[in-house]
Amino acid sequence: MINKLLIVGCGLIGSSILKKVCKKKIAKKIFVFEKSKENQRALKRFKLKFELIKRMDKKISECDLIVICAPLSEYEKIFFACNKYSKKNILITDVGSSKKDIITKINRIKRKDIKWISSHPIAGSEVSGPLNGNENLFLNKWSVIIKQKNSQNKEMKKILKFWKLLGSKTVTMDAVQHDKIFAITSHLPHLIAYNLILTATNFKISNKDNVLRFSAGGLRDFSRIAASNEIMWRDIFFNNKSNMLKVIDLFIKNLKIFKQDIKFNRKNLESKLKNLKKVRQKIVLLKQDTSKPDFGRV
Repeated sequence: MINKLLIVGCGLIGSSILKKVCKKKIAKKIFVFEKSKENQRALKRFKLKFELIKRMDKKISECDLIVICAPLSEYEKIFFACNKYSKKNILITDVGSSKKDIITKINRIKRKDIKWISSHPIAGSEVSGPLNGNENLFLNKWSVIIKQKNSQNKEMKKILKFWKLLGSKTVTMDAVQHDKIFAITSHLPHLIAYNLILTATNFKISNKDNVLRFSAGGLRDFSRIAASNEIMWRDIFFNNKSNMLKVIDLFIKNLKIFKQDIKFNRKNLESKLKNLKKVRQKIVLLKQDTSKPDFGRV
């Protein structure tokens, strides 16, 4: 059991951690730091035992584990506060979706005795805020734990155990591998969703048609992704910039090939679509989604 836990930022992910930690009694004492007054009001409606703090100051010194659930652009301020107030050998983890650049930046400024094992729970949603928190958000979902050169087995084991207690399956990888994988599996799909909605909006304006009223399943599902938190995704795109630029170039290259097939090569287009259809089957077999129609929606 953790003696004293601090959750920094309590939107969807932070509140989901809070609910699960309270239910399973993973920590004896829980502090929550949340800047948003709207989120503070929502948290006060929870019938859970935790202390809401309004400043990152002396309370930090009491904590054994800090979980950062704030946007990547807030990390520097948070670690400066930890440098000033945290006790020696404090253990910190986070839930950020981009790793290499932020780890390099923070390692330059953080106190040497602060132990930071970065994490990434693959359990996001287009909804945000504490009222959408779900104690089962991490159940059977992957949590990636980042191994750095100076990572110690003792701290790694503690963070792995923490996510397992929240219900996650865990895997370790380095920051470079993580950012490459999630550039293509998560970051690019979100960027495509934003661009598709932008394109639909532009089309609506130029053609004076009510495109949104007749949204088919494809546009509807992309609109769900594009409803995600804009600050979080701005930070992810910028922090994983080098990988994003590479996958964008690859996407444009393949889109141009599709364009040529649509123009001139019906047979090649059909063959390509048939082969690509098999990817969905593999995702379902890997239990990353359900085979139920309409993505299992009721």
